[in-house]
Amino acid sequence: MAKTILVVEDEVSIATLLKYNLEQAGFQVLLAHDGKVGLQMAMKESPDLMILDLMLPTLDGMEVCKELRSERKNIPIIMLTARDDEFDKVLGLELGADDYMTKPFSPREVIARVKAVLRRFTPSPLEEETEKSEVSYEYGQLRVYPDRFEAFLGEESLEFTPKEFELLVYLLENKNRVLTRDQLLSAVWNYDFAGDTRIVDVHISHLREKIEENSRKPVFIKTIRGLGYKFEEPKK
Repeated sequence: MAKTILVVEDEVSIATLLKYNLEQAGFQVLLAHDGKVGLQMAMKESPDLMILDLMLPTLDGMEVCKELRSERKNIPIIMLTARDDEFDKVLGLELGADDYMTKPFSPREVIARVKAVLRRFTPSPLEEETEKSEVSYEYGQLRVYPDRFEAFLGEESLEFTPKEFELLVYLLENKNRVLTRDQLLSAVWNYDFAGDTRIVDVHISHLREKIEENSRKPVFIKTIRGLGYKFEEPKK
């Protein structure tokens, strides 16, 4: 079944171009031209991915992203902006966007980014059919089930954005290994962010707030000063 992409873009020419190219690539496309309508459509339709412009009438992209995440909607989001501004980029990612593109961009780049994000958050047919081979991680009160996109701290169900969850799983897969920020950027974001290591720090901070009893004294995700981060099993 074709994946559904919701494009929220107020410039009709750009929205039309995105729709055409996405449909040519085999996707179903929904369009909205302002933030309020886009938010309503995302809540109702639960698309497989959302391309969200930053500057929108009625509600800007930041507010739409914030509202979706507050409602625990884990729709992958690629945010668009005409401004190549580091503050906007980091703020968008802090609010839960999974990727970020600056206008102007080529249709080929958009399709590549969309496919890359969907690939990271869509289980393969083998994973769907093979429940018995499900991978899980359990350390102290923390339990993580990558194939089900589920995690628990004790009996509490934890909510993550897709990117936060992918980062957590990568840390778990590399338990006790020191990972540099550049390694995490390359592995989790899957393309060159040209040294935007603050993106990693922001997501690590979010993870600590969710999985640590005291985020200022983490027992799971340790900072290795001057190097990066390491996931450790708590000492009993």
